[in-house]
Amino acid sequence: MINKHIVLHKPGKFEYKENDIDIKLSEGEALIQIKKIGVCGTDYHAFKGNQPFFSYPRVLGHELGAEIIQLHSATESHKIGDRVAVEPYLNCGKCQPCRNNKSNCCEQLKVLGVHVDGGMASFLKVPVNKLHRSSLLSFEHLATIEFLGIGAHAVERAEIKKGSTALVIGAGPIGLSVVQFAKLKGIKVVVMDFNKNRLKFAESQLEADHTICPDQDFSADNLREILNGDLPDVVFDATGNKASMENALNFVCSGGKLIYVGLFIGDVQFHDPLFHKNEITLMATRNALPSEFQKIISLMEQNKIDINQWITHRCNFKEFPNTIEKWIDPDQMAIKGMISV
Repeated sequence: MINKHIVLHKPGKFEYKENDIDIKLSEGEALIQIKKIGVCGTDYHAFKGNQPFFSYPRVLGHELGAEIIQLHSATESHKIGDRVAVEPYLNCGKCQPCRNNKSNCCEQLKVLGVHVDGGMASFLKVPVNKLHRSSLLSFEHLATIEFLGIGAHAVERAEIKKGSTALVIGAGPIGLSVVQFAKLKGIKVVVMDFNKNRLKFAESQLEADHTICPDQDFSADNLREILNGDLPDVVFDATGNKASMENALNFVCSGGKLIYVGLFIGDVQFHDPLFHKNEITLMATRNALPSEFQKIISLMEQNKIDINQWITHRCNFKEFPNTIEKWIDPDQMAIKGMISV
């Protein structure tokens, strides 16, 4: 069986390749045929050479909609022909986080397309317990479950009460997914970004309550003017930008929470007296849990989430190496790019 795949040999250099794939499966494995691949910030950062936890060469691809074409052994939960979303977080199942139901931050975690080769290919072997099926959703919709899960998990981590106010800094796909799930919980959401087109999307498609395109001097006092004298109960920083992440502490109300959704290669510094005086809770959030994949599939099947407007750019498999730089360009307004295999 011929497997076509795209290898990122080094920053800025892709190569299309074809080779034979060994279809022999181990216990608990499935062979899936990749149908759709979502492209996200992780892929863009890897292409540009500034992705943490990354080594080259690497086959990218962790937002996957696929079909099961072979199973090592029959199961009650999966069958050949099932349409599935792939949970790309390969955890050991034995370490302390795994034993504590925190498989998303396993001590030995390997993420498809990051630590190990991913699904920018025709076929892929994966543990069958990492496949979440749906008989209703399209392959394209299934390829969006993983990135939506990042936002869903961040909102769950924050434990926001209905009626609270959240500020989401950064209106890329992950930040917008935070907006999506915060709104589902009845939260008032303010979105901040320099990209006015993304802010329009947050307002028109996700019903953000207010959007801010800040100038360089935008301060907590300016934010208080917008929020009738208050500051947000929770701030999500989804920028992966050092300056933004360090400044975000200034926007959190006394007793509030700051959630780092994005990350960068480096150290974060902040003013400790402000942190202590306001008794701020600082949290990181990473990946998603299996239950969140299942929850999102259910919400989409019930039409409580409409993902169609998110997918703004498409290409086929062979076109992608010559397309990615266009999608990175902010003027292209690529919310979510999708590859057809």
